[in-house]
Amino acid sequence: MLIAACNMSEGLLSLMAAAQEFLKNRTGDEISVPLERGGVSMKKRRYLLLALALSLILALSFTACGEKKAEPTTVTIWHVYGGEVTSPLNVLVEEFNRTVGQEQGIRVRVDSVSNTNTIHESVLAAAYGDPGASELPDLFISYPKTVLALPDDSILVDYRDYFSDEELDAFLPEFLEEGTVNGRLTVLPIAKSTEILYVNKTAFDRFAAATGAKIEDLSTWEGLYNLAQQYTKWSDGKCFFVHDYHFNYFQVGVESKGEDFFTETGLAFGPAFTYAWEPYARAALTGGLWLGSSYATEPLRTGDAIVSVASSASVLYYSNVVTYPDNSTEQVEIISLPCPTFEGGEKLVMQRGAGLCTVKSTPEREKACMTFLKWLTEPERNVDFVTALGYMPVTKEGFDDYLPAAIETLNDPMYASLYEAFLSMRQDYTFYTPPQREDYLDLETRFEKGVRLRLTAGQAQYQEQGEEALDALVHSTLEEFERSYGK
Repeated sequence: MLIAACNMSEGLLSLMAAAQEFLKNRTGDEISVPLERGGVSMKKRRYLLLALALSLILALSFTACGEKKAEPTTVTIWHVYGGEVTSPLNVLVEEFNRTVGQEQGIRVRVDSVSNTNTIHESVLAAAYGDPGASELPDLFISYPKTVLALPDDSILVDYRDYFSDEELDAFLPEFLEEGTVNGRLTVLPIAKSTEILYVNKTAFDRFAAATGAKIEDLSTWEGLYNLAQQYTKWSDGKCFFVHDYHFNYFQVGVESKGEDFFTETGLAFGPAFTYAWEPYARAALTGGLWLGSSYATEPLRTGDAIVSVASSASVLYYSNVVTYPDNSTEQVEIISLPCPTFEGGEKLVMQRGAGLCTVKSTPEREKACMTFLKWLTEPERNVDFVTALGYMPVTKEGFDDYLPAAIETLNDPMYASLYEAFLSMRQDYTFYTPPQREDYLDLETRFEKGVRLRLTAGQAQYQEQGEEALDALVHSTLEEFERSYGK
């Protein structure tokens, strides 16, 4: 409109001059406002008002020509939700830019859609000033481990400076707890995942029909590992169960039994750890627990296992078609159930999923980031976002008021089953927050590698020595693992 006003100014000048000439001819004088009592006639008043209106338009057009349209405040983001082409977050960014962003002079620009490991490395490279590193964006996806690895985490804003207590109280407190690093809320949750039990129900039903196995037995670790041993015998040695995160199984399991999993220098191999080890090791040694390094989705896709625990976000990669080694295929039903817990233990489940960090910059850019984040985490919009990805909403209202209705709109039964499991876990479970330790990744990596190697060796011994050696191997593998892990 400003450009149009500038282009019209020449025409307006001509129009104004014509109006003056018209009025001069009609009144015999230049336009003026008489001071004497009685004022001007009605006819003259109309002419006068016309001239004044034209003058006002002309003045405004000159003012407009002298002003430049303000540039929007642009903020950048690195995230992990989808690909460059098909990204639910990119779709929301575009919606924000054409609505709230346009109204408030804010533009969010997606500069990278990658994975958490790549973004972790890129953020650290930028923070440490590595040669050739990109500049830090205004917003980036991060786990607490990335914040802990920064040379100075004070480069990030504390969201408590921008969100009121009432606004923060809308979030699930466990999710905010995980994002609090060194006493500052630096990682804001926008979508969270957890660990879910996935079941090839088609295959399980065949097993149940032949053996009397009950799917309810999968609600406890004791029941699950018992079924794993039964399934291996029934299927002539096939594996039953895959766990993507052995470290998490022990960590959450030990904590749920009321003991500390960690010590100041490492892990506490206490009574609760031994309790968790025994059914787990029995299933592993007899062939019912998958000890390979591939993700849980793969053995279920090939029929090499029928039950798994994995991230809820991995629902994207589960298939309802199993392709067997002989290249035959079978259409199957994959369902989701809450993660198993130990009998008599607290119902804990690992929370997963990164959040968004905001880099300190200028007041205008920081405010723009907060406007976008508050918009993104509004309960109804957040539910729409997370249900496209297999994640959980981050607010209480989103979980309790909007998610149940959203489930009714899901077309994929596998997704609907996942979100039903979420609702059950929201009601019955507590989301576990792992500790923020600088050695956490090292402890986890050594554990995952060491426990699989030790039990794989024990499995070979079991196959050589037979059933009578099982009890002894359960205990010897634990002792050997504890010794080797402590080195």
